Amino acid sequence: MKKTIKPVVVSVLAMSVLSACGSNSGSNAADNSTNSGGNTSGEKVKIEFFQGKAEAKATFDKLVAKFNEANPNIVVSQVNPPDAETVLKTRAAKKDIPDVVGMGATDTYKTLSASGLFEDFTADPLAKNIQPAYVQMMKDLTGTDTLNALPFSSNASGVIYNKAMFAEAGVTVPTTWDEFIAVAQKFKDSGKNAFYLTFKDAWTTLTPFNSLATLIKGNDFFKERTAGTVTFADSYNEVAEKLLKLTEYGQKDIFGKNYNDGNTAFAKGESAMYLQGVWAIPEIVKANPSIELGVFPFPATSDAADNKVISGVDTLLTISKNTKHKEEAKKFIDFLLQPENVTLYINEQKAFPAIQGVTQDDPTMDGFKEAFAAGKLADFADHYIPSAMKVETINQAFLQKKDINAYLKQLDTEWDKVADRK
Repeated sequence: MKKTIKPVVVSVLAMSVLSACGSNSGSNAADNSTNSGGNTSGEKVKIEFFQGKAEAKATFDKLVAKFNEANPNIVVSQVNPPDAETVLKTRAAKKDIPDVVGMGATDTYKTLSASGLFEDFTADPLAKNIQPAYVQMMKDLTGTDTLNALPFSSNASGVIYNKAMFAEAGVTVPTTWDEFIAVAQKFKDSGKNAFYLTFKDAWTTLTPFNSLATLIKGNDFFKERTAGTVTFADSYNEVAEKLLKLTEYGQKDIFGKNYNDGNTAFAKGESAMYLQGVWAIPEIVKANPSIELGVFPFPATSDAADNKVISGVDTLLTISKNTKHKEEAKKFIDFLLQPENVTLYINEQKAFPAIQGVTQDDPTMDGFKEAFAAGKLADFADHYIPSAMKVETINQAFLQKKDINAYLKQLDTEWDKVADRK
């Protein structure tokens, strides 16, 4: 997911008109309702499929081509712009939501969903085969029982490791924080990098942050923060200390290397572990096809039972509430949700399915499978943090300045600023 946790530049102009956009959607829906019963003119119906994952474009191209071939009266076109969430928010301000949208379950989705821009799938048959845990995750994110999107695929974040380097060092997969640091120290003592950190890209700070924040404090913290009963200053000290501790085991130039640098360097054996999600695996393998990789949950706490896999809805599918082609849009989503198409997607994207009856069988993912089978999953903390806070840049600055008190104070200050604007 370079994708779900990618930084988003909020357009003040766009956001300022979202509420107005939402308030107008009812009349627009009514205007278009007579057009939603399908195409009767004999002309091909054109559907725009807007999705934000650059890495998934080629896979979706295959699925779109397959759908178009099987449905000669419908033409689906994929749109995959850079900085897709900002583009989508700008289009929302212009009341121009694409027919079908694929995006992460992020704060941007939450905002657009709350504005009434998307179809209601709560009682839709398309939702019947979605894994209940991900349906609940969507409801927790939006804070309502209304389901405005269908989870399609999920991701998993934790630690990717080089099996050969672990075997050479004689270390096993750590399951607690103390074991984790002991393994990191052993690599450091031998002159090797335990982690390859890529903090030139601020968003990469979110991978360890999400594990630490979610597993140490839980995501109910954000409800309490909204209610004003807790603060970052009185609750996040352990998160900050451990986030900072990780920097002791990275390579020398951790703020001079970006995500692409990290994928290549880790593939070449320049560190034993990589604090990333499964979305990085295709790029690592591309750089070194013979590398033998494993994954394990980020051991954020001292109790192994509490260290869950961080997993969220990486791609959800939804439909514009005002599309003129609702029937065709739903037909396309139904096609994407078919098991053979989900299987193609998760195999190429190293993702996990959000529908029941499909499994991820890649042996690289074995270290996460027990957690998936047991339901030991927890959502990304940053999904509950307003994107306008730019928590990734706050993290980046903190890791450079190393001032925990200032960091926690800034988190509280920025949270309150965003809350005051609502």
